[in-house]
Amino acid sequence: MTENSSRSTPEGAGEAGGTDDRSGEVTATYKVTGMTCGHCEGAVSSELGELAGVSSVQAVAASGLVTVTSKAPLDEEAVRAAVDEAGYELVGQAG
Repeated sequence: MTENSSRSTPEGAGEAGGTDDRSGEVTATYKVTGMTCGHCEGAVSSELGELAGVSSVQAVAASGLVTVTSKAPLDEEAVRAAVDEAGYELVGQAG
């Protein structure tokens, strides 16, 4: 019955080379301070999602990390302004 377990491996797509689904897109992770809850995550995600070229945003209050996928690298000052508009502080790129 091990045949079924070998088929359930699509979760491995979360590794660093995850550009297969969105060819040509760039993923960057930022450290943001001040987020404490789901509302905070939503506020940051909403503001960053309005930047030109952004296709997805995932904010995690517990870690303070925000992962942004976009069509091209984002200008850090634009990211900083969006995070500031949401009421939080961009520390910089994580990693």
